Amino acid sequence: MSLSYESSGVHYDQLDAFKRACQKAAKTTAPMLESHGYAEPANTRGESCYLMEASDHFLAHVEEELNTKNLVADAVYAQTGKNFYREISIDTVATIVNDLITCGALPISVAMHAAVGESAWFTDEARMQALVEGWAAGCRKAGAEWGGGETPTLRGIVNADAIVLAGSAVGKIEPKSQRITGDVKDGDAIIFLASTGVQTNGLSLCRLIADKLPQGYQTPIGHGDTRTYGEALLAASAIYVDFVSQCQQAGLKLNYVSHVTGHGWRKLMRLDEPFVYEITAPRQAPALFKFMMEAGPITLREAYATFNMGIGFAAYVAPEAADAVVAAAKACGHDAWIAGKVRKDGDKKAVVIPSLGLEYDGSTLQVR
Repeated sequence: MSLSYESSGVHYDQLDAFKRACQKAAKTTAPMLESHGYAEPANTRGESCYLMEASDHFLAHVEEELNTKNLVADAVYAQTGKNFYREISIDTVATIVNDLITCGALPISVAMHAAVGESAWFTDEARMQALVEGWAAGCRKAGAEWGGGETPTLRGIVNADAIVLAGSAVGKIEPKSQRITGDVKDGDAIIFLASTGVQTNGLSLCRLIADKLPQGYQTPIGHGDTRTYGEALLAASAIYVDFVSQCQQAGLKLNYVSHVTGHGWRKLMRLDEPFVYEITAPRQAPALFKFMMEAGPITLREAYATFNMGIGFAAYVAPEAADAVVAAAKACGHDAWIAGKVRKDGDKKAVVIPSLGLEYDGSTLQVR
């Protein structure tokens, strides 16, 4: 029987319903901004980053968390002694700042939230120090300072041997013209920036697969990759702040960008306006994802609806700027290419991947 994300206990329809309810209630508090000299700009609700508008700049705020990837690091550490806590700390910073930049904001300050079931979690010096070093490294890569944090002990809520990693970031857009507004047009090029692997989404399903394997996380993934399943899952996430910053400095307009995390490639149609996102050059799925599809098994449709499948970030740009945007990404060390185009087809909203025979319509992504 094929596995799905829902079989791991994650139901996006339930989560998204709560998110939409929160957005509706939160919007009623927007007038509170006025006394602080800010206002809520149109269309910020439902995006990956929340904006507050002043006369000459925007402030941006994001709250994000690692999900369950730390449990993979826990298991690999217990089984092999290999320490990946630096990597999962970078992951947490990455998932925060990669959401922040989707509006064009560059991060100023990042805060850590590290909740444990027992304070004894921090007595493992090697593990604790790796976590600390990773957070600082992630902040440096993002060009942000580490501003502080919170370390609650939540006995009875968090397992005694576990840690819950999350955090927030504040950023700024100045001048205001640097805001990424969603000004997408028919014929725009879609640029893909590669991921380093699974990054931070779908880990509940990844862990379910590990439970089925006789060697668990020590299973070689094959397909020309020498790593074990655990090692491949724990590769630190890419941080794309430098890409957005490079485009801004070069005067390259990003009409819209998407951080490809939860909901897999369906996230490519996060923009509210209906378009068809046709991916004509998807590239072959990396070894890790091939392994998971076989080991699950996971259908092709479920895989692209859940995982990033080797794509961490997407940018939508005017076709005449596409080559320069790819060059900007490569100058920052990211693997990038022109993957497809945006089409206007009436009120149709969909992600279409013709070479894979896949199509996801707008009803499969309800985040607003």
